[in-house]
Amino acid sequence: MAIGGGAAVPIRTLRNISLNPNFGGEVMVVSLGCEKLQPERLMPPGTIALVDQRTLQEAPLDVVCLQDEAHVGFMSMVDSILRQADEHLKRLNARRRETVPASELVVGVQCGGSDAFSGVTANPAVGFCTDLLVRAGATVMFSEVTEVRDGIDQLTARAATPEVAQALIDQMAWYDAYLARGRVDRSANTTPGNKKGGLSNIVEKAMGSIVKSGSAPIAGVVAPGEKAVQKGLLYAATPASDFICGTLQLAAGMNLHVFTTGRGTPYGLAQVPVIKVATRSDLARRWHDLMDVNAGRIADGQATIEDVGWELFHLMLDVASGRKETWAEHWKLANQLVLFNPAPVT
Repeated sequence: MAIGGGAAVPIRTLRNISLNPNFGGEVMVVSLGCEKLQPERLMPPGTIALVDQRTLQEAPLDVVCLQDEAHVGFMSMVDSILRQADEHLKRLNARRRETVPASELVVGVQCGGSDAFSGVTANPAVGFCTDLLVRAGATVMFSEVTEVRDGIDQLTARAATPEVAQALIDQMAWYDAYLARGRVDRSANTTPGNKKGGLSNIVEKAMGSIVKSGSAPIAGVVAPGEKAVQKGLLYAATPASDFICGTLQLAAGMNLHVFTTGRGTPYGLAQVPVIKVATRSDLARRWHDLMDVNAGRIADGQATIEDVGWELFHLMLDVASGRKETWAEHWKLANQLVLFNPAPVT
């Protein structure tokens, strides 16, 4: 890519992903050697607190350069990577769990493979849980610009300050311009699967998506690739793509992910646990070893939105504490991270 224009987005995304607490402060960069984005530009001094425990002084960034003349043959490169990675793993393996309050949670909420029940069962239950988390002092991020754009008036009305309202408007405008450059509009967002599931247009999809944010005031806005620096309910501006949204929420500091689906998806992340919530009991039955929570019981009359919201809240605490494992963790399902790169590629 060219280092200019929108290149700041993928650069700060990579930088902030390395700062995600789930990585434990251990950073290693594998560099080809001649790339435009040099390690020093990706992680300039002071970006992360790298401390040499032997001297208690700032240590240099750990970089393995494949084009280094010391490497003779491919296996020499592999051996260098493994040798350096082992040093980081030794320090990580020495860490032990510590009890912290629920206020330390940073939860990302997202929906994918949505259907007509998403805005009736799963997303409202997530919204109830979002309010519980915010009341507990935690941070919750909701996202997906095209899936809130047609309900932006609902969001600005909930902004904690005029500055937050303006930041919401600015992010919508930035994305409108981005789509205009590509000569597409947000109506292309609704997929064939969404329509088969009963969602006829992007406005309907937006109304269901926004419900995941609950009813708390929106305390702040996180631009694409930036790191969240405050608690409460935040709007993290991202594309609606499952993979790009998850990647940007990781960069923002997410340490637990909640993903609702009506059509079904094996979506998962290696970096954080992903709790998947089914909108319909039929999906939960058929995908019994992929869905962690069945919100379809709301439509069946077997549970209320509050019941499922509380179930999800307690499951989050158990998963974050290591007491329970999500199905995505069990099967080791993890899609690749995908950078959002609005910059020109040369």
